This record gives sequence, C-alpha cells and structure tokens, in this order.
Amino acid sequence: MIETKEALQRFEKLIEMQRARVQKMQSQGDFIDYPALDKIIIGVCGGDGIGPVITSEAERVLRFLLAKEVEKGKVEFRQIDGLTIENRVAAMKAIPDDILAQLKECHVILKGPTTTPRAGDPWPNIESANVAMRKELDLFANVRPVKVPDKGIDWTFFRENTEGAYTMGSLGFEVEDGISLDFTVTTTEGTLRIARMAYEYARKNKKNRVSIVTKANIVKATDGKFLRLCQQVAEEYPEITTDDWYVDIMTAKLVDEKRRRDFRVFVLPNLYGDIITDEAAEFQGGVGTAGSANLGKRYAMFEAIHGSAPRMVEEGRAKYADPCSMLRASVMLLSHIGYQKQADQLEAALDKCMFEEKALVITGRDTGCTTEEFGNYVMKTIESL
Repeated sequence: MIETKEALQRFEKLIEMQRARVQKMQSQGDFIDYPALDKIIIGVCGGDGIGPVITSEAERVLRFLLAKEVEKGKVEFRQIDGLTIENRVAAMKAIPDDILAQLKECHVILKGPTTTPRAGDPWPNIESANVAMRKELDLFANVRPVKVPDKGIDWTFFRENTEGAYTMGSLGFEVEDGISLDFTVTTTEGTLRIARMAYEYARKNKKNRVSIVTKANIVKATDGKFLRLCQQVAEEYPEITTDDWYVDIMTAKLVDEKRRRDFRVFVLPNLYGDIITDEAAEFQGGVGTAGSANLGKRYAMFEAIHGSAPRMVEEGRAKYADPCSMLRASVMLLSHIGYQKQADQLEAALDKCMFEEKALVITGRDTGCTTEEFGNYVMKTIESL
C-alpha cells in the first residue's frame, strides 16, 4: 500500500513509458519479406506443463511438411528451452534475458503454453510470459480464425495485442484507504495499425464485413478512441461493410444462430478479444482446437490458445494432450512465411482428422489416442491427400 504522492509519481512514469513506446512504433519500418530471406529460422519454445509435449509434436509435423526446405537450408528449426515457470521465477522475469536473446535470433516462433502465476499459487507475481513476449517483440496483432462450415461460421478475429487492459497488468497498485488501481491504454498508433491489418485482411480475402467490438458507451476515453479510429480506417475500404458492437451484446450475438452467420472479421481491444475468441473457439470444439498468430513487423509467434494444464502433468496424462491447437497454429505459421501449399495440406488433414473421418480421437486420457499417435494420423492423412 502506497501514499497518493508516490502513486502520482508512478503514474507519471507509466505515461512516460507509453510515450517511449509510441515513438518506437513510429520509427518502425515495413513488414519482413520472408521469401527474400536466405534462411527462415523457426524457434520452437515448448513452455511448461503440457507445452513441450504438444509443441514438439507440432514441430515434428512441420519438419515432415518442410523436409525439403530444411534439406536445402531454406528453413532451420531451433530449440529454445527455459521458458518454464521455474526458470522465470528464478530470474524473477517474465522472460529471462538469455531466453529473450535466443527468441530475437529467430524470425518466427512456435510457442507452447506457459504458466502465469495467480493469487493463491506458490509462485511470485511475475508478468505473463505471453504478455511480455508480445511487448518485447511488438507482436501487436493477435489473429484467431474460427471455422464451422455446417453452422455458417467463418470468423477471423484481430485482437490488439500490446495495449488495452493487459499492457500494464502487473503495474497496478493499492493506495491508502484500500483503493486498488489498474490501467488501460489506447494509443493512436496502436489502434490504427491493428485496424488497418484487419481491413487489409478483409480486402485481400474478399470478406465483406468488419465488426468493431468495444464498450465505448461506458469506457469513453480508451474504447471511444479505439472505435473512432477504426471507423476512420474503415472509410478507406468503402467496399467493406463496417458495423460496431458493444462487447456484452456481441457475446450474445455469437450464439444467435441466425445473426452469427453474418459476421466475418472482427477487430477488438486486448481484453475483449481474449474473452470473445475463447467463446468463439467453443463452436469449433473448444480452445484445444484453435490456434493463434501473434504478428508484428519483425517477428511473429504462433501458439495454442489454451493454458499449460499442469494437472495433466501431475496426473501423468501429458502424453494424451491434444496437439490440435498447436497444429492449427502451425497452419498459420506456414501461411505466414510463404508456404501456402503446405499450410493448405495441413489444414485439410486436420479438418479430416478432427471433424470428418475421426479414426483416432483425443480425450486427454487413456480412453483416447496419445499426442504422438494423433500426429502420426495427421501425417498419414497428408500423404493420402
């Protein structure tokens, strides 16, 4: 608990931090041109809990698909260990310095789930490794697709990744009289770039609607700014229909069987995007079935959207963990670095294995197949396509 004077000093420092971040955004160049690279380096970072199990399986499938590229020296896989909760606590950092240096040597990262301490856990209150990685590598766009063809669902979510309620999630404090404060941030630069990425995606993929999701009627300064700037960008794309929704009603409309078929692309601030995309993933079969891309101009990171499931490890069930979320993320990774043929092959195989044929089923227990068995099933299916 601190006094008001110190609270004001802390708040001033937070503002200066954000000003420095905006200046850094303004000085960035263009997006990396992957085809122009002599070699694409893919970092494989297993995280903790079931992370190493499902990440290594996704790596195995990627190596299978990119075998010729690896042989020619066009693609290199690098193993990055050390992002476990134990190592992060030992360093008292969300990402230890040596691990961050290794991550920055890669072009793209395939990352497993990591444990984030919460109240009641035996761990100190260190920042989420995910949040820290997004900030350190400026991975400003979290992109999550959800498809359920027989329900008319074809959604792609663009969640702002470096601002909003998460950007200073570990920097709140309690002042005298028991008043606790956290902070949310919206910047002009940060909002314009996520909005433009969402609209560019919609135009390129012939998506006819972009829906802006906020709570701008209540959270007027930050959400109001986000809505206004997204609408400003929308004017540059007159062929695309733009609508805006409050986050509470959007959670309802996603379960409206008639209305949900209208939605195509969404752009949202950080916190709302986190909540809405988990809801959306349930229509596809749960968070274990959905992958996620975290994109910036210099780096990109691809991950599962679920947690590290430490209970599965404690109960000896890690080898039955579902790799589908990591494999869906691998589809996005392949597409991002320019290997669209392989991305399409993996996506088609996953659709067949998960929804159509289902010769093997993952249950998370010995009533279903193992992680490795499912990976073999996917690769065999790719060969048969």
